[in-house]
Amino acid sequence: MVATDKFKKTPQTDTFNLSAYLKERQQLCETALDRAIPVVYPEKIYESMRYSLLAGGKRVRPILCLATCEMTGGTIDMAMPTACAVEMIHTMSLIHDDLPAMDNDDYRRGKLTNHKVYGEDIAILAGDGLLAYAFEFVATQTPQSVPRDRVLHVVARLGRALGAAGLVGGQVVDLESEGKADTSLETLNFIHNHKTAALLEACVVCGGILSGVSAEDLQKLTKYAQNIGLAFQIIDDILDITATQEELGKTAGKDLKAQKVTYPSLWGIDESRIKAQQLIEAACAELDSFGDKAQPLKAIAHFIVSRNN
Repeated sequence: MVATDKFKKTPQTDTFNLSAYLKERQQLCETALDRAIPVVYPEKIYESMRYSLLAGGKRVRPILCLATCEMTGGTIDMAMPTACAVEMIHTMSLIHDDLPAMDNDDYRRGKLTNHKVYGEDIAILAGDGLLAYAFEFVATQTPQSVPRDRVLHVVARLGRALGAAGLVGGQVVDLESEGKADTSLETLNFIHNHKTAALLEACVVCGGILSGVSAEDLQKLTKYAQNIGLAFQIIDDILDITATQEELGKTAGKDLKAQKVTYPSLWGIDESRIKAQQLIEAACAELDSFGDKAQPLKAIAHFIVSRNN
């Protein structure tokens, strides 16, 4: 799997073509994800897993993993199994998040949610299947040329990102905070640093782990990822207010209906946009030492605050 050079700067242009870059990387990810889970017996569970995994989306998380590995001297091939794994984990979180016991959503990425198509029982199992397979996929599909201690580090990092110390812990506090108008900024930050930013951070950091970056560079990647993760959530909160269901591909106005405190409810929309932009600028500053190789990650960071879905 070889990336093209058409996204690199040339003497004739100083502009990085993010749209072309994302399109190609997205297609690489789609192909790899499609191959990762064939339909075998019992067909229903594999069909359910594939239904949500291949339902579209921007594939920001796997692309972040690939881009970081490339920036730090690695290759797409060594990072693709981990990139697929983070998308499997992310998809699991969406399937479970949409369940009646959680957010009770009918639509995701413009399609009926998994439990609306396959039933709650199969949806739960599909999420479980994706979660388990994500770790198997990293362990068995990462090229043998990657030192095994790095693969072990990736497995541990992914486990922490989605467990009680990460995504699951953030979701618990999020559920407990519904309907509480006095939810503090500190609590809100805890929710989203764990529920949203933890997996984004793992995507970036794991890309660096696979390529063998230094502890100092790993810290820079961590700070970059934490900042874009929080910015990502701020923009999500804004879009929940300003975008339509058609634009979002999911139910709009969920936060207001659930009486959740959000960044716009604390700061207002304009101030929220300013703070998101400040986080992106701080994130990009962490990558200055990587020079031109950091262009994709910097461009993705700015894309996060300019998106409309």
